[in-house]
Amino acid sequence: MRPRLYPSDTSDEEWALIDPLLPVPACQTRTGGRPEKHHRRDIFDAIRYVTDNACKWRALPADFPPYQTVFGFFSRWTRAGVFNRIRDELRRVIRLRAGRCPNPVAGVIDSQSVRAAATVTGRSRSYDAGKKVPGRKRHLVVDTFGLLMMVMVTPAGQPDRDAARELLARLRMLHPQLTLIWATAPTPARWWSGPAASCASP
Repeated sequence: MRPRLYPSDTSDEEWALIDPLLPVPACQTRTGGRPEKHHRRDIFDAIRYVTDNACKWRALPADFPPYQTVFGFFSRWTRAGVFNRIRDELRRVIRLRAGRCPNPVAGVIDSQSVRAAATVTGRSRSYDAGKKVPGRKRHLVVDTFGLLMMVMVTPAGQPDRDAARELLARLRMLHPQLTLIWATAPTPARWWSGPAASCASP
């Protein structure tokens, strides 16, 4: 295993939380598979490096595993929902340590238009006339600590109301305990109402 060299590398405490949330290696399943050549912590740190530095996969420093290997793990883990599981588990840990309900019952929804790089395909970008930004728009829902619950990316010209309908429909399926969502503009209450919550505090 490589030494920890970069600010984006996981600490021992972080890795102790993340490692159990990763899929079982194929070689340990009934169907079998080849043993993994590289330590998973090195793979995970390489993914974090790309995310933190917004670099190309090919630009990974040489002390990481080959970028093809890292990207392969990233693709498989993304399809399996691994990063969503890690996000949700870390949010629960933070909330529990703060003495709050592990599953938030209140949240905040907002969006932000950002300029897209020239390499972004035309179908996934458009012009936000209100903010005068050509590119994409990210729609986010966070809990009252500001911890991410869900994100959806659309072309910048997508109206917030339309995106919110889809985003909140997904959110209700994954977080049925939510009872209140704050937004920056008036929205029909039926979008934001939820079933009774299991915890009194947000």
